[in-house]
Amino acid sequence: MATFLYKLGRLAFRRRHFVALIWVALLTLAGVGAASAPPAGNSSFSIPGTEAQKAFDLLEQRFPGASADGATARVVFKAPSGEKMTDAGNKATVEKTVDELADGSEVASVADPYTGNAVSKDGTIAYASVKYDVSGMELEESTKDALEDAAQQARDSGLTVEIGGDALQAVPETGATEVIGIAVAAVVLVITFGSLVAAGLPLLTALIGVGIGVSSITALASALELGSTTSILAMMIGLAVGIDYALFIVSRYRAELAEGREREEAAGRAVGTAGSAVVFAGLTVVIALVGLAVVNIPMLTKMGIAAAGTVAIAVLIALTMIPALLGYAGRRVKPAGAKGKRLGRFRKDDPKPDQPAGQPKANLGTRWASFVVRQPLAVLLLGVIGLGAAAVPAASLELGLPDDGSQPTSTTQRRAYDLLSEGFGPGFNGPLMVVVDAKGSDAPKDAFDDVAGEIKGLDGVVAVTPPAPNKGGDTATITVVPDSKPSSVQTEDLVHAIRDAGGDIEAKTGAETLVTGSTAMNIDVSEKLNDALVPYLVLVVGLAFLLLIVVFRSILVPLKAALGFLLSVMAALGAVVAVFQWGWLSGLMGVEETGPVMSMMPIFMVGVVFGLAMDYEVFLVTRMREAYVHGEKPNQAVVTGFKHGARVVTAAAVIMMAVFAGFIGSSESMVKMIGFGLAIAVFFDAFVVRMAIVPAVLALLGKKAWWLPKWLDRALPNVDVEGEGLRTAAERGTGPDEDRELVRT
Repeated sequence: MATFLYKLGRLAFRRRHFVALIWVALLTLAGVGAASAPPAGNSSFSIPGTEAQKAFDLLEQRFPGASADGATARVVFKAPSGEKMTDAGNKATVEKTVDELADGSEVASVADPYTGNAVSKDGTIAYASVKYDVSGMELEESTKDALEDAAQQARDSGLTVEIGGDALQAVPETGATEVIGIAVAAVVLVITFGSLVAAGLPLLTALIGVGIGVSSITALASALELGSTTSILAMMIGLAVGIDYALFIVSRYRAELAEGREREEAAGRAVGTAGSAVVFAGLTVVIALVGLAVVNIPMLTKMGIAAAGTVAIAVLIALTMIPALLGYAGRRVKPAGAKGKRLGRFRKDDPKPDQPAGQPKANLGTRWASFVVRQPLAVLLLGVIGLGAAAVPAASLELGLPDDGSQPTSTTQRRAYDLLSEGFGPGFNGPLMVVVDAKGSDAPKDAFDDVAGEIKGLDGVVAVTPPAPNKGGDTATITVVPDSKPSSVQTEDLVHAIRDAGGDIEAKTGAETLVTGSTAMNIDVSEKLNDALVPYLVLVVGLAFLLLIVVFRSILVPLKAALGFLLSVMAALGAVVAVFQWGWLSGLMGVEETGPVMSMMPIFMVGVVFGLAMDYEVFLVTRMREAYVHGEKPNQAVVTGFKHGARVVTAAAVIMMAVFAGFIGSSESMVKMIGFGLAIAVFFDAFVVRMAIVPAVLALLGKKAWWLPKWLDRALPNVDVEGEGLRTAAERGTGPDEDRELVRT
């Protein structure tokens, strides 16, 4: 591995014009494809194997032309204080608004509140339901403008008017904080390298990689039904790993220059050593993201594969374009430590004027590692107890999917949600749709009535509409309004109660009862994700564990890495619960409404955080193993690893945290939660697990940390991540190619 990457790095350095041209051409091609691609439609949110999805598919089959996936809008009216919606003037305003809405070219139907029993009992609130022929993401801007204009005209007449539903659904915005995150990354790089040129290389390559990845996703969005969140996730992860991977190679390049090597040789060795760590770190991230496919939720699978593709691009760019750009930069990228001497300052590693030569002062990483190996047990206990305390809120985790009730109070969707709750009860915002398939029943109409009567007798039901059969008379829909809000435990219990009652009815009548609708779909998604979490953990952690055994040639080091990850991800989930569910620091994070944690958050955090956690494990521990393989004692190898890697790993973690935190400003609650969760997870994993717990455990284990059974050592391929092949060649005075010829002869 190291020899191949060494040759690749030297080739890219020499043929830099060709390498740069390839990447610029790919960026241009992806950009043209994105610009010419048709706009993305609505991403299909199908959940194979769930009852809600089965009912939805049945509706499309038995009720053709009903536009089951079409956008909907609820225009909610509230009368001024002291008036009612049934007053003549207010009624005339509403009827005029309904007529204007019905004139839209994409409108399938509009239900008049006064003929559809859509006026509250106290007469103060009414709503008009609008059904469209196309999905919310496919609606023309003119249609959305007409909806808002009609509402505004009703407001001008003195009514309070708000619009709910998905008709006004917009592409989520990330806000200015994303730019701030990139700016923080740039500052950290300048401080780390002390050079604008060296700092600019990781930023440039990361932006090119993300540009190719996101443009490709945009170009394929319509054909593959990729949602808008997919590109945001790819951008988030691609920026973070792209900067980090390039940072490690540039840092190693400067260290090789400091040892007196020529620039082409230094580029080759940087790619051969740090590049090997980049390859395996990238593989762990790709495994974790692609592994999301085991959940069998197409939307989640597409998000994972798209993000994994962006990570793969980041790895390839780091291995090829970084050495090419180093060739262009020439002497403008200085050896490690040269900046301080140029500016008349001394490096921390250099002897002071009054300090004897040959006794350089230890840097902060060396001093910290020396402290940890002296007090490993105390550091280990402190780290584990601290993360355990942070993980406590995770025991109260409640899962759900966001609805209009989780929107900021400044949005019209949220205000419409609140008005409907006020006028018709909290359950009105999440009605359940019961589909009765009586094709196998001898008396379909009686079966429909039996189901409706059975549901009316259940606890927690406010209203049940009469069965609405299809033209064939073999299928009917029944709308059930709970007395609790959509995301509550009571509503979940009601869904299960209806399904249990349906089983008894099927045994008596032969009619199958299915529960669907957005609320039931959310419940099924949460249960499916919970059921998939353990198999996903086994698959992803198992594959990565095997990969790390090959990298470190050890059993205990990969085991320690996996256990440390579990600590950090549980602590991160605890922090997410504290902020988004309990409301701690919610104002600082811009969380206007607390509620259940997004149901896909745990499994998604497990996948992404595991991949990122292994980044730091590979980068830091590879340096330690390199020192150990080259003859140092176990504790000294830990200190050496921190001497060379701690500063760069710290910079990489701060950069990744800044990039993720930049997405906290997103208008999309899902993106906001993911950004915060990943940022805090990187903090816990990089600074508590990898910087404290890992060296403490290695110090306690000593030589046992690097133990591997001899039979397994012989069976495993030698990937040479430490660059031992390069070192051997150097000791013989030959290059890797010449050394290989000597071995053959």
